[in-house]
Amino acid sequence: MNRTPPRRGTAVKALLLLVLTALLSALGVGGLSSPAYAADCAPDASTACVQGVIKLASGEPAPGIAVTLSGGGEEQETTTDATGKWVFSVTEAGSYTVAVDEASLPEGQFFRSADSREVEVQLNSQASALFPLTDDPEAVQQPAGEDEDEAATAGASRSSADPFSWPRFWQQFVSGIRMGLLIALASLGLSLVFGTTGLSNFAQGEMVTMGGLLAALFMGLTGNLWLAGLLAVIASAGFGWAQDKVLWKPLRKKRLSLMQLMIVSIGLSITLQYTFQFFFGSGVVRIDRGTAETITLAGVTLTVQSYIAMGVSLLAIIAVGLGLMFTRFGRATRAISDNPALARASGIDVDRVINIVWVVGGGLAGLAGVFFGLVFNGLNWFTGGTMLLMFFAAVTLGGLGTAFGAFVGSMIIGMMVELTNIWLPGDLKYATALLLLILILLVRPQGIFGRKERIG
Repeated sequence: MNRTPPRRGTAVKALLLLVLTALLSALGVGGLSSPAYAADCAPDASTACVQGVIKLASGEPAPGIAVTLSGGGEEQETTTDATGKWVFSVTEAGSYTVAVDEASLPEGQFFRSADSREVEVQLNSQASALFPLTDDPEAVQQPAGEDEDEAATAGASRSSADPFSWPRFWQQFVSGIRMGLLIALASLGLSLVFGTTGLSNFAQGEMVTMGGLLAALFMGLTGNLWLAGLLAVIASAGFGWAQDKVLWKPLRKKRLSLMQLMIVSIGLSITLQYTFQFFFGSGVVRIDRGTAETITLAGVTLTVQSYIAMGVSLLAIIAVGLGLMFTRFGRATRAISDNPALARASGIDVDRVINIVWVVGGGLAGLAGVFFGLVFNGLNWFTGGTMLLMFFAAVTLGGLGTAFGAFVGSMIIGMMVELTNIWLPGDLKYATALLLLILILLVRPQGIFGRKERIG
């Protein structure tokens, strides 16, 4: 029986539904937004609010940044949420000092001017403090007599006038390699599941989120980062095993269509999102609250955790690739991907191989979640959901169902996202990666490493 038409149709419908989901998410439908300041601090006759937003040099929110407020006989501490917001509530008028912990800044980010501000606070009012960031070390000097608003404006104009520099290019280039490797970890599992079952798993992003959140949980229990990461990966792999045994295998035996299975995965994704939010809250969860050490090599500055993440990710990807090429399990996986009915007739235990694929995919997604949480200084309940579009883009770009194609597609997406950040602000950089995907599919619909298949 020719399986090509339903798979091809499912892939197209999956992409259409994915785009719709992303649009609804961007419009605030299907997800809970972060609480507004009005709910956190409401100024009145006995209360004043001190608040602000910290954004990266690219214009993206900077979550997990430690902020302290001192003065009036008290000292408070908080961290920025997923949108980069921070807020304090005070009950006495007077002068307060707001300071940002430089150690909590992501690597490659610097204060454009000072790391602390003096603010005058009056009751029944709001006060704010700005901390503009830059990724150019040469731009941190503030001209004499220039206040913080002028510094931010002048810095933005200087950046927009001459955004390109070779040091920044190489910094973004290495960041692109790092991003590509992290996307590849999650995309490999997504590609393997699609190759063996034909399922476009929309819950893959939540499996990534689960890995990071479990790492934070185990870090609080054990106090050892390596042990916490290992336990998170094992738990994620176990969840992949249980997911197939409890949900997907029974549904396959009932001969549900791929479209029905995909809708179930969307429902599972939404369920997991709200489960994470219920247990971990809507704020940023940090795995390691210690000071991240940085290393500068050839003018590129990254944290030690970033170097470790890149190295371990590359080793994991190579191990999966070698396993698929030279082991009995790898040959069985490729046989099922080519023709499940023939593989079963040849004596291959298809259900057992698919279950192992889910275990491997869950472990890789959990490992990606751990590294996302460490490299980007925290994650929240919707981190995987925001990256899901990148995972699907990488798999589709490289070729549906091909592990090597997923890796190459991930590296291309990662490089495009980070390099275009030199010129494009905020989340607009993701649009270039998707535009590249559309252009390549117009020329080569099967993806870079996909095979042409005759329909009919």
